[in-house]
Amino acid sequence: MSAIITDQLRILNAKQFVTSVALTTSSYYTFVGLPNATQVSSTWDTTPPDPRDNFDEENNYWDTIIALKKINSSDVKQVVRKITWQSGITYDMYRHDISGSVGKQSKPSNATSLYDANYYIVNSDYKVYICLQNGTDPENPSGKASLDEPTFTDLEPREAGTSGDGYVWKYLYTIKPSDIIKFDSTNFMPVPSNWETNVDDAAVRNNAKSSGQLKIVTILNRGVGLGTANRAYTRVPIKGDGTGAEATVVINNNSKVESVTISSGGNGYTFGTLDLVGGNVPTGTISPIFNVIIPPQGGHGSDIYRELGARNALIYSRIENDTENPDFITGNQIARIGIVQNPKAYNAVQNLDLDKASATYALKLTGVGYSSATFTPDSFITQTIGIGSTAVGKVVSYDQVTGVLKYWQDRSTSGFNTDGTQNISPVYGFQLNRFTSTLNGGGSISIMGGSSTLSIQTSFTGVSTAINSRTYYLGQSFIQGVSQPEVEKYSGNIIYIDNRPSITRSINQKEDIKVILQF
Repeated sequence: MSAIITDQLRILNAKQFVTSVALTTSSYYTFVGLPNATQVSSTWDTTPPDPRDNFDEENNYWDTIIALKKINSSDVKQVVRKITWQSGITYDMYRHDISGSVGKQSKPSNATSLYDANYYIVNSDYKVYICLQNGTDPENPSGKASLDEPTFTDLEPREAGTSGDGYVWKYLYTIKPSDIIKFDSTNFMPVPSNWETNVDDAAVRNNAKSSGQLKIVTILNRGVGLGTANRAYTRVPIKGDGTGAEATVVINNNSKVESVTISSGGNGYTFGTLDLVGGNVPTGTISPIFNVIIPPQGGHGSDIYRELGARNALIYSRIENDTENPDFITGNQIARIGIVQNPKAYNAVQNLDLDKASATYALKLTGVGYSSATFTPDSFITQTIGIGSTAVGKVVSYDQVTGVLKYWQDRSTSGFNTDGTQNISPVYGFQLNRFTSTLNGGGSISIMGGSSTLSIQTSFTGVSTAINSRTYYLGQSFIQGVSQPEVEKYSGNIIYIDNRPSITRSINQKEDIKVILQF
């Protein structure tokens, strides 16, 4: 039994994903992480490994997350392939019957499906047009080079200039400046949100009129001996399952078809052909052959997602440093980004709802020299929590002003390799112990590592601290000098992972993250 999942399901899935981001029952976050990628693989920065998709790896991804940024409804849009108009390029034209069958491929790209064809463009002013005719005729079966850039916003299809390149364009929409910043990329461009109801595109949508209104007929064979030369035959009926469509057929001085244009689009067509006899056009010694192009359901511009194949979604996040919420650290590297659906707030049953959230553990340190102490990123810190028991973490960052040390823990801090096998050196007892300020005896609250030994400031509880008459926000809440992540680790579903070469974040740095989800 043969079966396919159609592109329409992919478009529907992309649309539903975009819609789900706005639901109060859903919560989506982008995240950054993996501050020590070259320790995982010495060749990471030249050839990052492909992510793996299993539950064990999902736990590893959680262990390396540094911080998360909430995705709002304004941060996600459906997108389509970006095809930028250039003079001298031959573009495909919209056809309803493109397939892999003999003679049905799109020309000139040879695409075997509509959405893989280059049948629409964005111009230099970010106006988007669909190509209804690319100069295709019997002498140019693959079309002609486009010479006139379309710039008009007329609602009816027309030529773009006076070069006679044979192109007919249909204006669809203009990409907004705010969407250009967020959702325009090298390979993709956005389509408008809420096409069915938005006010900005109502004129194009309403102009689509009734389903099946015809716009284009192409000539496959001009025929021979078609009666009186240099004559135009008007009101030539188009037969099919629709009604009301008529065309004008012009015969040249060689008694062949010179041109054919739709004079009345009619409605309701899913197939059709010119009725030459009904239009009193002589059939000649060789009858001409035409191809009536059937528009998409509702007409061109009725459903932009279906017409352009919006089967992808782009998610945008801007990561920037914030003194009031320093969740995104500086001075260390990130080498992984991802998306997680419905993560939980720490130690809670409800979804995380913070705009930014830290996924690291943190300690508020004190002691002689804490303001000049150094902790090398990705080095180990330890705390003796009992006889023969040690807590081990890896440094993410240390702030000499506030004494906040951020760290993370994974299986490597308790004597295991990332694949779960034991690592004989160093040995930490094969038990993942947490740092604490409430020892039961036999241990020490001191933190070993870096340039000195410091202690947890067990007297500190809160989210901010005052130093020299200035208030510093710490980004997460501390209880007796110890802070847990703001997100419940290992909750929700990680739906996207991207391993990439490491970048070191600096205090003045911003990152624009654009993730394409292909459905």
